[in-house]
Amino acid sequence: MSTLLITGFEPFGGESVNPSSLAAVEAAQTLASKLPGVSVVSAVLPVSYRRAREAVRDLVEKHKPDVAIALGQAGGLAYVAVERVAVNLMDTGSPDNDGYAPVDEPIEPGAPAAYFSTLPVRLIVKKLREAGIPAALSYSAGTFICNLVMFELLHLSATRGWPRRAGFLHLPYLPEQAAGKRSWCGYAPSMARELLTRAVEIAALTSLERLDAGDERIPL
Repeated sequence: MSTLLITGFEPFGGESVNPSSLAAVEAAQTLASKLPGVSVVSAVLPVSYRRAREAVRDLVEKHKPDVAIALGQAGGLAYVAVERVAVNLMDTGSPDNDGYAPVDEPIEPGAPAAYFSTLPVRLIVKKLREAGIPAALSYSAGTFICNLVMFELLHLSATRGWPRRAGFLHLPYLPEQAAGKRSWCGYAPSMARELLTRAVEIAALTSLERLDAGDERIPL
């Protein structure tokens, strides 16, 4: 039996909700009913450098996922961002939910400077667009805790063999979040909860289908 791990984050930055945790839990529930031969696990991670890293390590050690897809909120995006690169760096002007704000610190001392996603990222973007969901490749997961989780998953994959494939998706605000945020063009971009959940399902199914296959170079 294959194992799929999907993670999201708790709210942060004064928000009362985080679309990534809702999408992670709801997509996992739907996929568990559709995929009887797959063990589907979801988890909501703390917005804390230290506690998120410990949680990821514990989840991987316990479940040994074949595929791990981590999700995070990226307010201001109007599309699902499929991340390609995680860097070995913690550096933010905003503290985490524990009040910690590192500057120029490595996530894993002695580890590579960066890891590339091992999900079929181009195929995921292609399938999301075919499903009518705006999506694009992203070449920076930032230097906050989203990047840390992506890096840690890929570092565990490289050093321990699990997860076999891992990567990260950044999700836009929900409409109820965007309704209170003005931008130069009106209100901040958002995406319906149902579309976000569907995007995660497509990413997971695509990754499971390509688990033992090579990556494809798909023009986007």
